Amino acid sequence: MSSIRTDLALEAKEIREEEGMKSIPGVETDVDAGARIKITRVQITEESAAKLLGKPIGNYITIEVPELRKNDIDLMEETSRTIAKELIRLTNLKDDSSILIVGLGNWNVTPDALGPKVTEKVLVTRHMTEYVPEQIDDSIRPVSALSPGVLGITGIETSEIILGVVNRIKPDLIIAIDALASRKMERVNSTIQISDTGINPGSGVGNNRKELNKDTLGIDVIAIGVPTVVDAATMANDTIDMMISGFLKEGKNNSAFVEMLNSFNNNERLSLINEVFTDDVKNLMVTPKEIDSIIDDISDVIADGLNISLHPGIEMDDTSRFIN
Repeated sequence: MSSIRTDLALEAKEIREEEGMKSIPGVETDVDAGARIKITRVQITEESAAKLLGKPIGNYITIEVPELRKNDIDLMEETSRTIAKELIRLTNLKDDSSILIVGLGNWNVTPDALGPKVTEKVLVTRHMTEYVPEQIDDSIRPVSALSPGVLGITGIETSEIILGVVNRIKPDLIIAIDALASRKMERVNSTIQISDTGINPGSGVGNNRKELNKDTLGIDVIAIGVPTVVDAATMANDTIDMMISGFLKEGKNNSAFVEMLNSFNNNERLSLINEVFTDDVKNLMVTPKEIDSIIDDISDVIADGLNISLHPGIEMDDTSRFIN
């Protein structure tokens, strides 16, 4: 699962806030909380804040949809429209802009197959605009898609494959879709994260590869990711949080055990948990048993969001007709 990486700036910001930093200079946050969808936009504007959070200057959007895993068609369509609106706000595309969609990940490993699944469902049109332009109108942008696989399958670095394609077809924008490793169990398969700073394949499971961003590829890179796994330490830490909440509800807040657990912040607990875990357990990644159907549904949601954001002439009701 070499393309899974760590979550974006929201969780990095939360870590600092847990350490007592309630306000971080150079970080602007906007929260739009709807009935079923919550959007958190984090903008890092200063280099000092970027260094503190370990994230580049740029925009980071987290779309939280707690009921996304319930296969609610109306909610899925609403989520797709939300993704489309956020992408339109970030990209500012021209009518003739060319877009390359890159599905990162290993299609043989279900939790890591999100990117390749999305590329199967997007409306690709570059060949039509090039060879049969009379059959399409100005509402359709040239879009191409690529699933480069992973190093263990191809023997070629993902960045090398993408750079070769970029140099050949010269797109104006890359949108890379990837699976993530979450720092909180509640966000697994229920959040969609978007950034305009590129992506670092593999870092979530310790397999750091060359970053995919404007510096390495020469064009802007939008990253879209969904947390599909958590590691064993995160599960243990979240379980401790739930235990503390349970004890407090039962009025056992004076217990020495609860006081001891409460005396550690999340980072301290994670460090302690990692110290006692063996290497095999540290490397354990966990995903829900329904991951096959979840990946299918979420890839539909993201692909629909991409289609209606990249093609001004496409509406939600049109996506199935064009793809099928």
